[in-house]
Amino acid sequence: MNIMMAYGKSLYRFILLCGVAIMLHGCSSVPADYEATTPEFDMAHFFDGKLKAYGIVQNRSGKVIRRFEADLIGTWQANEGRLEEDFVYDDKQTQRRVWLLNKHPNNRYSGTAGDVVGEATGESRGFAFNWHYTLAIEVDGKVWDVNLDDWMYQINESRIMNRTIMTKWGFKVGEITLIIEKID
Repeated sequence: MNIMMAYGKSLYRFILLCGVAIMLHGCSSVPADYEATTPEFDMAHFFDGKLKAYGIVQNRSGKVIRRFEADLIGTWQANEGRLEEDFVYDDKQTQRRVWLLNKHPNNRYSGTAGDVVGEATGESRGFAFNWHYTLAIEVDGKVWDVNLDDWMYQINESRIMNRTIMTKWGFKVGEITLIIEKID
């Protein structure tokens, strides 16, 4: 009888966990939710020229664990772009990421960078842009592949609010929030 009760409890927990996961997934927004909003986000237009970013990194509990500033320079030729990002963290650590970007029909984009695993894909609708990719992040001497669900919201012609949820094995491990401003 104890085996049956243990099996029943395990099955119940599994079903409950699956139900919660389905509900949480169903609650997330999609780019189409922003179809009728303005200003219209255009990555090739916004990320063309010099930009400045200011942001924070939070752990899964919401505690701010890092602050940073970044200088960005974007250039585009037709549907191909290059975005250079130079980060300086509050502990003086620096990081450089260079994105090679492609604009596709129907407001879709793709891109690669040295620490991105595979290809990033994204879509814009209205003032919102949603970008999905896996980032190789070094933590305590080990490299972790972390999934990023990156949302950019264009506030006006010169500012974007960016919020990124980081997950590993389906669990939230952190969050990044930043403001990006055009400076030229």
